[in-house]
Amino acid sequence: MARWCLNVFALLSGLLGKSGSAGVAGRSLRAAACGAALLWPVLLPAQGVPRSSPVGADLEQGETALRAKDEAAAKSYFEDALKHEPNNPEAHANLGAIAFFHGDCASAEPHLRQALRVKPDLDKVEALLSVCERRQGEASGQADMEHAFAALKDPKLRLQIGIELANGYYQQGELEKTSAVLQRLLASNPEDVDILFFAQRVYSELADMTLNKLAVLSPGSARMEQLIAERLINAGDLKDAITHYRKALELGPKLPGLHFELAEALLEGDANEAAAQTEARIELEAAIQVEGDTAKVECELGRISFLQSNNAEAMSHYQRAYGEDPGNVQAQIGLADVYRRDGNTAEAAKYLRMAVKQDPLNPEPHYKLAQVDRQLHDDEEEKKELQLFLDLR
Repeated sequence: MARWCLNVFALLSGLLGKSGSAGVAGRSLRAAACGAALLWPVLLPAQGVPRSSPVGADLEQGETALRAKDEAAAKSYFEDALKHEPNNPEAHANLGAIAFFHGDCASAEPHLRQALRVKPDLDKVEALLSVCERRQGEASGQADMEHAFAALKDPKLRLQIGIELANGYYQQGELEKTSAVLQRLLASNPEDVDILFFAQRVYSELADMTLNKLAVLSPGSARMEQLIAERLINAGDLKDAITHYRKALELGPKLPGLHFELAEALLEGDANEAAAQTEARIELEAAIQVEGDTAKVECELGRISFLQSNNAEAMSHYQRAYGEDPGNVQAQIGLADVYRRDGNTAEAAKYLRMAVKQDPLNPEPHYKLAQVDRQLHDDEEEKKELQLFLDLR
């Protein structure tokens, strides 16, 4: 079976035009996708055509030639099949696919259309046709590509058509539509680095667009102050972030999320300061009043109690957090910290193993588990967890 390594936005010199230009303010994603060529999922074996008949023989020889990578011979056989049966969908589909992968949509489109007229359920043919329509500037191209993307079952072809569709939306500045397609692609390709990169770019631009719109509509609002604070947190400026969180709370003391985020910022700023702990506790209690109790609030309350060496109170908070959300990694780590301080290393190890399983890329539970394994004299596990910690740092 032939294989190609395709740039999914060039597709043999053509899906975005001969130059490969994205066309709008440099918007594009160059996602290299090496894998089974799209031609083969599109290739249609003759169905209901006796191999002994002239049409059947031509189709069979055409398929054999394609598999041998002899496209010239394959094209000749499929053309011969059409001389015997002018509306044969298999011959039209395969001739259209051959032209498509040579960047010749003008020649591909009539064949693809004729195949669909005879067999409207050919989802792969419909996908290639939609790309040709878009490439040639036809008004129906985008709508047909949307329909093809929704109908496609072949995962490789669906991935490439989906990225092409997302890139088209991105070129047009339709960030919400781009994001929606990317979410569907990530659901079936969660570890595809190129899609993740594209998604990160789109989400970042959506965030910037939202911030700019909010700045225009309500520059002095509590939500604007909250967004500024969040940006400052991401930039590592905790001091100014805390100032903006306080301004936001002055303007909107009952807005969800504000009290908790301020408490987090206070503890990140200086968790060992008694004043920060006191203020953070007040904000967390206010968060409960506004939004109700949650696992994440209980974890922060447990953290404060642990810092104040109140093990019983810390245990109570972490247990409540774990009860509300058994998969909460901070609750698992918090319980382990309390058990370890109380000398119960076996229980500490149990919860830390839960944490590393739940969040294997988090270095903190690996490091703490290595320490607990040392206390348990489990040298092999200690070495393993310590190495994982070093790898993730």
